[in-house]
Amino acid sequence: MYDYLIVGAGLYGAVFARLATDAGKKVLVIDKRSTVAGNIYTEKQEGINVHIYGAHIFHTNNKEVWDFLNRYATFNRFTNSPVANYKGELYSLPFNMYTFNKMWGVVTPEEAAAKIEEQRKEIKGEPKNLEEQAISLVGRDIYEKLIKGYTEKQWGRDCKDLPAFIIKRLPVRLTFDNNYFNALFQGIPVGGYTKMIENMLKGIEVRLNTDYLKDRENLKALAKKVVYTGPVDAYFDYSLGTLEYRSVRFENETLDKPSFQGNAAVNYTDRETPWTRIIEHKWFEFGKDENGNDLPKTVISREYSSEWKPGDEPYYPVNDAKNGALYEEYRKLAEKENNVIFGGRLGEYKYYDMDKTVEAAMDKFKKEGR
Repeated sequence: MYDYLIVGAGLYGAVFARLATDAGKKVLVIDKRSTVAGNIYTEKQEGINVHIYGAHIFHTNNKEVWDFLNRYATFNRFTNSPVANYKGELYSLPFNMYTFNKMWGVVTPEEAAAKIEEQRKEIKGEPKNLEEQAISLVGRDIYEKLIKGYTEKQWGRDCKDLPAFIIKRLPVRLTFDNNYFNALFQGIPVGGYTKMIENMLKGIEVRLNTDYLKDRENLKALAKKVVYTGPVDAYFDYSLGTLEYRSVRFENETLDKPSFQGNAAVNYTDRETPWTRIIEHKWFEFGKDENGNDLPKTVISREYSSEWKPGDEPYYPVNDAKNGALYEEYRKLAEKENNVIFGGRLGEYKYYDMDKTVEAAMDKFKKEGR
């Protein structure tokens, strides 16, 4: 008999499995996919570690999380500095002095602040929707060129029809700092995320191509406790209704050239370009293989945001009032399940950055020990 059956070999499941194993517990990890690492799965193509389920850039201020992951991977010094492409005009992200200089020709922080202040005044009173909220934070020029089209593609809705709370704040830096994440520790695991997760799961029994929900009774009987990281509504057979997600579709292409865009991420912020961004995977590792050699080819992924439907890969929970209320009902059901821990992005219907996923798994395991 296992102490824990862990459903899902993604980041949350792997961290919990490692901690439990190191504490002397007997653990079985299962996953319905044929691979470990969940949505942070990377696969080598043309010598490049390709992020199959979208770009994942690790960043954290939590030293405990950083030290834990560094047992299983060496992180490089990658810094996320995305570029925005608006109809061929290139802007630096997040909004900083490079952005403001390109947008308005301003040179000093005072000039930039004055320009934003002047444009913000257009909105009187409490912002009623995302458009008004954005203009009240950064003014119309930045909204029109760098927020509107991208956001509408991402959500599949007009900015006037989206709630203001989605962008309560926007990073505005009156410095020339274009490091997207203001985190103490950041980077990409050398050799890719899959290798990191494989290292984490060393010595732990893992069964792939195993769907918990299709063989629930037999699998549950194998362990004293289940750690479930799949969709919470699927666990309850969608008995209260289906929780909604935004999904992402990827169009991958291998190009016989050393560089396509010269940056890991370029966001396309106009409404007319159908994709939201293009990822060029080689730049996560500076365009070089593990021996420091330049890679002759490149792999790009165009990302298309889409409305989720059952059968699609769920990516981002739709955190509106309707889905929040429905999740709350599922959470009450989950609390009544004996010896089942619901965790991670799908199990808790919550968008988690990777460091927060690790933190959540650590916290849950610490509570188990009490």
